[in-house]
Amino acid sequence: MSGLRGRPRAFDEDQALENALRVFWKHGFQGAALSELTEAMGLSKPSLYAAFGDKEQLYLKALARYRDERLAPPVRVLSAEGEGRAAVEAYLRSMAKLFADPAMPGGCFIVNGLADTGGTTTPPGVQQALQDALRGAERLLRQRIEQAARDGELPVEAAPAQLAGLFVSVLCGLAVQAKSGEPLSKLRRVIDSAMAAWPAAPRG
Repeated sequence: MSGLRGRPRAFDEDQALENALRVFWKHGFQGAALSELTEAMGLSKPSLYAAFGDKEQLYLKALARYRDERLAPPVRVLSAEGEGRAAVEAYLRSMAKLFADPAMPGGCFIVNGLADTGGTTTPPGVQQALQDALRGAERLLRQRIEQAARDGELPVEAAPAQLAGLFVSVLCGLAVQAKSGEPLSKLRRVIDSAMAAWPAAPRG
């Protein structure tokens, strides 16, 4: 008996999670019906629970996939640009492209998810994970702006934390507009206006 192994799962677990991600991305935790999830994933409820756990665990796995796969390229852009203003602008543009991608459900998984929280059916762990993810984006922006300040790209009176708060608010607004069907061209114009808030570099 020791040589016997469990039967391999007769489905593509990676693709099933991707399909769940898209359902949650579109509807949020509360709005995503279990019947829609099982249909999209091609699984029965027992198979879903066996492979991914309950709905909360599945959602958290989908959020992690979104963070690791969809958000990784924009984050790399933020760190790759040598100049702070260019880095933040490139990050916003990369995120806007993701939000408005016609092949995706529209908007941002995190922002859509936060808009769906607050009801009694949202587990505290889901709400906390989404809040942490949004704070993580603001922290990345603040760190990059702080680096720009250390590099002498900002005037001494500039407040990196306030600038980061502004740009993450812009990010959330872009996500909402994309979710409502606004085109990428409009999102880019919003970014143009938002970047006007970047303080002028001190004259050397």
